[in-house]
Amino acid sequence: MSIILFHHPWSRAAGSVWQLEEVGVEHELRFVDIMTGGQKSPEILAMNPMGKLPILKDGDLVVTEAAAIGLYLADRYAPGRLAPTLDDPDRGRYLRWSCFTPSVIEPAVTAAKSGWEVDTRSAGWGEHAAMLDAAEHALEGREYVLGDRFSMADAIFGGTLAWMLSLDLIEPRPTFTAYAERLAARPAKKRAEERNAAIAAERGLAA
Repeated sequence: MSIILFHHPWSRAAGSVWQLEEVGVEHELRFVDIMTGGQKSPEILAMNPMGKLPILKDGDLVVTEAAAIGLYLADRYAPGRLAPTLDDPDRGRYLRWSCFTPSVIEPAVTAAKSGWEVDTRSAGWGEHAAMLDAAEHALEGREYVLGDRFSMADAIFGGTLAWMLSLDLIEPRPTFTAYAERLAARPAKKRAEERNAAIAAERGLAA
């Protein structure tokens, strides 16, 4: 099988399973035991020196970083369906909020949770409250990031918001919770959650 996702159900690779389910391409999930340091094995480090999951291998091509994997899959296998085409006016908005997730949401939440003292003028993620307002602004008057049209940006941006809401890492604003509920109803997301749960059960991972 050409596409392999190096995966653990407790890692960000769990979200990549949803991305693959939305795209609808055949793939293999290859378990990496991050609880025993499998992500630091020579095989993994050769593909990603960070020693982190997810890692997607498509033939000889290696893609790391959860957002990049989603953008790659949508462009390669679902252009015009999950990814706006290059000449689509929505392309910029799609990229904006997809990249907002790892570059602003994740570090802002981590900084707040860890009690970091940062200069918000120079930190790329700015102020935590401003991050929340911006994320909410992305959804104002919209079902999805691109309006009434689901895209891979929702799996990236919305998937992160939903995950953070489930762990009480982010303020449960009504806009966020309603959005997460819409995403949870998607058949591909349900299939991904079932697959992740099945692998966790098979590997004896406690809930």
